[in-house]
Amino acid sequence: MTAAATLPNRRRAVAYYRTSSAANLGEGKDSLRRQQEAVCAHASTHGFEIVGEFHDAAVSGADHLGDRPGFAAMLAAATAAGATVILVENAGRFARDLIVQETGHAMLQAQGFALVAVDDPDAFTADTPTARLVRQVLGAVSEFEKAALVAKLKGARDRKSAALGRRCEGRKPVPAPVVAAARRLASGRSLRQVAAELAALGHLAPGGKPYGAGSVAAMLKGAA
Repeated sequence: MTAAATLPNRRRAVAYYRTSSAANLGEGKDSLRRQQEAVCAHASTHGFEIVGEFHDAAVSGADHLGDRPGFAAMLAAATAAGATVILVENAGRFARDLIVQETGHAMLQAQGFALVAVDDPDAFTADTPTARLVRQVLGAVSEFEKAALVAKLKGARDRKSAALGRRCEGRKPVPAPVVAAARRLASGRSLRQVAAELAALGHLAPGGKPYGAGSVAAMLKGAA
């Protein structure tokens, strides 16, 4: 779909639409039109400039985000256009499955995007008992996977050290001054903006490359 004309002094956003069945597509069907009208009305009222609209047709709400071509195209276009907000008609249009909702929202947050359901802007951040339980379960799974990975990497280093006859260490942690700078810069900035500011200050990752949004997220969570 075509991008909107650029307007001054408005936050850039992209719109994401999803229709779950081929029966909802085509002339005389109002699913896509209804989504567009709701998102555009919200954008107009709240000062968003929609720079692109993307649609996954006949895609189930339980499908993983990585299996949705429209969603992938939207992320690439949003990054290129500097859009930091993703607008959807409602949480169900993003994903019907709560696990997909939570993991998808967390992934977008880590990349510096804000996900907004126009019928309920707090839908993805509300602290309901169900959402809290899902987040706790996902957190426990994440911690288990992290611990398992650490143990696996340590085992690999131990085997390599034994073969070489000297100790091989893993990736060095991010220096404390870099973490402090990232936390200081985080207020009011996206993860990508913080990464750019760190690079401008001369704080670079090993190899001389700028830190990525994921690295900045880890610094802010104290996981670096």
